[in-house]
Amino acid sequence: MRLRIISSKEEISKLDSAEELVHLTFRPSNIDVVALIKACPNLLVVHIPDSYRRTMSKSATMFLSANSVKLLAGALRGHRKDIDQYHTVSDAVISEILDHQKNGLHRDEIVKRTGRNSGLSPDLINHIVDINSKRLKIRES
Repeated sequence: MRLRIISSKEEISKLDSAEELVHLTFRPSNIDVVALIKACPNLLVVHIPDSYRRTMSKSATMFLSANSVKLLAGALRGHRKDIDQYHTVSDAVISEILDHQKNGLHRDEIVKRTGRNSGLSPDLINHIVDINSKRLKIRES
């Protein structure tokens, strides 16, 4: 799973239209959200820092929701965009989450354990749990 890091408004127009997961390092305005949806019609997830999520406009949030885009909050610790424009969630982390699910671990415990080991945000871990559940039809315990 790869999240495209977008560190400025100017980058939105240069995005690949196939991007599905993005992390914004800035607080998006309503105009930025509309531009993002237009630039990436297959967008599934926008991940932003917690502080920006709390101050994001309600209309921008509703616009994302109306376009079936999940808004997740959290930081990407330890990523350097000057080295790579993508943050990759390793297959090992995704497998760890899947193993926890198959073993019947409760979602809160999966988030706690995986967050401690990987540094991923709770929202992102929950998103991965949801993806695994849909793909493999794993029921919540």
